[in-house]
Amino acid sequence: MIRSASDDQRIVITGIGLTAPNGDNLADYRAALLAGKSGVEPYNIRYIGDTLAGVCHFNELKYQGRKDVRRGTRAGSVSIYCAREAVADSGIDWEAIDRERVGVYIGLTEHGNVETENEVYEISQFNYDTKVWTHHHNPRTVANNPAGEITLNMGITGPHYTIGAACAAGNAGLIQGAQMLMLGECDFAIAGGVSESIRTFGIFAGFASQGALASHADPTKASRPFDRGRNGIVVSEGGCIYTLERYGDATRRGAKIYGELVGWSMTSDATDFVLPNPTQQARCMNQALKRAGLNAEDIDIVSTHATATPSGDVQECIALRTVFGESKRTHINNTKSFIGHAMGAAGSLELAGNLPSFQDGVCHATINVDDLDPECDLPGLVLNEPRETQGVEYILNNSFGMLGINSAVIIKRV
Repeated sequence: MIRSASDDQRIVITGIGLTAPNGDNLADYRAALLAGKSGVEPYNIRYIGDTLAGVCHFNELKYQGRKDVRRGTRAGSVSIYCAREAVADSGIDWEAIDRERVGVYIGLTEHGNVETENEVYEISQFNYDTKVWTHHHNPRTVANNPAGEITLNMGITGPHYTIGAACAAGNAGLIQGAQMLMLGECDFAIAGGVSESIRTFGIFAGFASQGALASHADPTKASRPFDRGRNGIVVSEGGCIYTLERYGDATRRGAKIYGELVGWSMTSDATDFVLPNPTQQARCMNQALKRAGLNAEDIDIVSTHATATPSGDVQECIALRTVFGESKRTHINNTKSFIGHAMGAAGSLELAGNLPSFQDGVCHATINVDDLDPECDLPGLVLNEPRETQGVEYILNNSFGMLGINSAVIIKRV
């Protein structure tokens, strides 16, 4: 179904707040992507020992006190930092806004594992005596925690919840925020995705047991989507949250606009726990194009999901050839090559890294491709160096996840 052209049905991005392994704001993050700067570094975690990860270095005390950080969660701190930065970036008068009409919609891969692992470890030091179990456990581990911590920190009394959508969650948060604005359920949406995944040893152990955990002598070269020598995922943390508004509201207050959400889709594979289905991935992209009233040839940049797993990258490339194989103008890139896989934050972070292309006309590269896998050789693939375009009007952002959840969003330059 083609969206309405009414200003109340046009949803735009007016603020961006983020923390990534290679930058804590959009300007620094974009500069790192254009300069080929990786954020992957050596990392040590309980029971796993030395490994690699994408680690964020934002100032968690910028918007929280030490007591708040101790009581809350890492995902909550990421969320608060990104939400506050996004609202500040939007230029809205936060003191004057009706906070009953603000909605908070945060995508997550998982939540609660970090806190539970830490707390089980703590009681193991006391012979598993549950009397020392923290009374903060329940509010820390409920699924709505990161979104709820934003509302507590910012005094928001409108709706809040999280969207569990595996590694499609960043896109899912954005889609949910847009839909709630279109339905009139809120007037200002704080939406995106966050992840604290590197704080849990379980995710490293799980990928290692699958043979899907990346390794490399040089940490900055460990995340290698599309390269013949790729050997798995670099686990990363991060967050990217957007402020969304109706086009009419944004223009009336003179807000800067990063782009307009003109198409989106979410589909399911119904195939396998972890192996993607390229037919369903292609269907997801085509549905997003149909909603936006576009053809594949209209898309200037496709931001891929590719995680640097041998089978996953190939499956996505099959889907991309199906949809964009005949497009002469479409550039294709990947952001995980710089920051690893930020799980619930991946989709929203990867989109943010491409949005400045609307202004500078440059498509950032996929780095660490020294020996392109022939099965991943795509028309328009931008490798190792940024590429000047003839102008960017539309960006399509792919994010896919376990259990066969697929998402695609399309953003238009305004």
